[in-house]
Formats: sequence, structure tokens, C-alpha cells
Amino acid sequence: MFAFVVMPNHIHLIWRLKELNGKEKPHTSFLKFTAHRFRRILADSENLSPFYVGAANKQYKFWQRDSLAVWIFSRKVAYQKLNYIHNNPLRERWNLCRRPEDYFYSSASYYEKELDRFRFLKDIRAEY
Repeated sequence: MFAFVVMPNHIHLIWRLKELNGKEKPHTSFLKFTAHRFRRILADSENLSPFYVGAANKQYKFWQRDSLAVWIFSRKVAYQKLNYIHNNPLRERWNLCRRPEDYFYSSASYYEKELDRFRFLKDIRAEY
């Protein structure tokens, strides 16, 4: 995991899969895996009911259909996505903090203050 931000109703990630998982695209595997985990975690609580859709192919929906996955193919794209992710909490719609590194649910403090509170991040600048 290179970067992330957890927003009130969505997330942004920059990550790399170590190896392919069967025929699925990496982001599809991620969405499927996390949806199953969410359902298992919420199974014995009333928190699961808001996600009920009762569709023919699934009972619950946790992720937006056709979520956007962007291939990072250069340093320029990597840094542009990193800045976008870290500045997301500052956008007028959210206004969750004054500076990117002040938002707790983000990797911005890792990059701006070298604060490794999550222990799973790898610096993308070392990759590009």
C-alpha cells in the first residue's frame, strides 16, 4: 500500500498487487474480498441492513458499481494521484481538515511528517 484516504462515503488507494489472483482484475478481487469481509463482520448487527439490496445476484451492496481503477504508469501520474488523494479531505464538499497531514484517516502524514502510524505503507517515491 502506497497511499490511502478513507472518506465518509468512499476511499482512495494507491496499491500494488504482489501477484495476480486468478482471472479477476486486481481491483475486482479487492472489492469482492472486502465485501465478503464487511458482510461477515456486520452479520450479527443492525449495521448490515442499510446495505441490503436483495438483487438476484447479491443480497448486499457495499461498493459503487464500476468503481474507477486507474493504472499508474509514470512518476507524473503517481504524484498527481498521490496529491489528489491527500487533498481530498480539504475539498469544499468535505472540509474535514485544514492541511492534508491533519486528516487522521490518510497517508498524508506519512509523506509530510514521516509519521508511520499505520505500519503498512511503502513510500511511492522510492518506486518512481
